[in-house]
Amino acid sequence: MNKLTVIKVGGKIVEDAQTLKQLLGDFSNVEGAKVLVHGGGRSATKIATSLGIESQMIGGRRITDEDMLRVVTMVYGGLVNKNIIANLQAMGINALGLTGADMNVMRSHKRPPVKVSAQVAGTAEDAIVDFGFVGDVDQCDGRMLSQLIAEGVVPVMAPLTHDGEGHLLNTNADTIAAETAKGLAPYFEVTLVYCFEKAGVLRDENDDNSVISHIDANDFKQLVAEGIIQGGMIPKIENALSACQAGVKRVIITRADQIGKESGTTITL
Repeated sequence: MNKLTVIKVGGKIVEDAQTLKQLLGDFSNVEGAKVLVHGGGRSATKIATSLGIESQMIGGRRITDEDMLRVVTMVYGGLVNKNIIANLQAMGINALGLTGADMNVMRSHKRPPVKVSAQVAGTAEDAIVDFGFVGDVDQCDGRMLSQLIAEGVVPVMAPLTHDGEGHLLNTNADTIAAETAKGLAPYFEVTLVYCFEKAGVLRDENDDNSVISHIDANDFKQLVAEGIIQGGMIPKIENALSACQAGVKRVIITRADQIGKESGTTITL
């Protein structure tokens, strides 16, 4: 089975010309088939502000009303995605920008209102939050993506999906990456790479050199019990293990400038 790498990068990296150029250079050097998944939240916030649209965040998640949906569609599916595509074409990579609506690649349902803890919501008591036009993924058509890849096309996925009824939905980029990796797992030996600000999962959050090189399901339980893995890293690793259970070979958590290098934290079953 041929190897494929799905790489997810945050908006901070792709929204700065210098870091984007370095990222895409490293990405272009990744051997074999590949897919890039990107965010773009900072640009969405900036453009929304310029249009007089207030950005509302709960626990780091964006509330997406009709006006904000228009903004994220323009920014994620347009400005950020096409800027990446143009730069990849300049590097000789035949890339194609996609949202989940294109070719029905990824379908979602609108997230129902959910209960959020008082700490996360910033309220005196737990609150029921309606995130608006936010999508939770139901399915990914890996077959269609695999056919594109077989033709030498490099998909670049924007964090937007659709519900099959004519509505676009804002969808978490980490989720897009995981679902893309799962969808392609029957066709390739898939490695999923999450890039963030640290060199990997740290044993000591104050020591950037304390990277834990490997974590499996048993290690994860132990590290959580010891309080070494906590906060937002818990759902990130839970999602990584879920991807592995769905057939993804391994998940790597590392810095963007370490793409393609033997570094970071590798997560397997």
